[in-house]
Amino acid sequence: MNSGSTADIAFLLLIFFLVTTTIASEKGLFLKLPPKQDNQEQDIKKKEKNLFNINANSADRVLVEKEPWEKSLDDLVPKIQEFLLNNGRNPELSDSPKDAVVSVKVNRGTSYELYIEILDVVNRAYNEIYASRVGITAEQFRNLDLKNPADKDKYDRARKNFPRQISIAEPGK
Repeated sequence: MNSGSTADIAFLLLIFFLVTTTIASEKGLFLKLPPKQDNQEQDIKKKEKNLFNINANSADRVLVEKEPWEKSLDDLVPKIQEFLLNNGRNPELSDSPKDAVVSVKVNRGTSYELYIEILDVVNRAYNEIYASRVGITAEQFRNLDLKNPADKDKYDRARKNFPRQISIAEPGK
């Protein structure tokens, strides 16, 4: 039996499956990374009262401002907003929105679900503040079309003098 063309057929089948098969790729997190620095380490000094610390350990326990957080993470939104909107009224909270930084640090053993949930809560706090500044809901703010000049104007007015400053620290052991 002549088997010379068997390799050709196998090769054609291999090409067929490679061309027709879709390979699922993970999407990951869409985070805007800072520009690459010239091998210089920058040490940015911030007053401790201008940092709102959220930590999570490998047992998925959350610490907020060095205190255990036993409530739902959704209950953290008003606390973050109070910190961001303080404007120096409470001497224990941030001086102004320009100075306020929300710091998120997790442990290497922290679950991805908790990490994502914490980031979502922090972003929700900012989005609700931005939306209220222009008189719309947080969902409407998230759905603004930045190609539309009217929506772009709302977006710019909402964020004017109120930067979204979230520090995501490298995970600890």
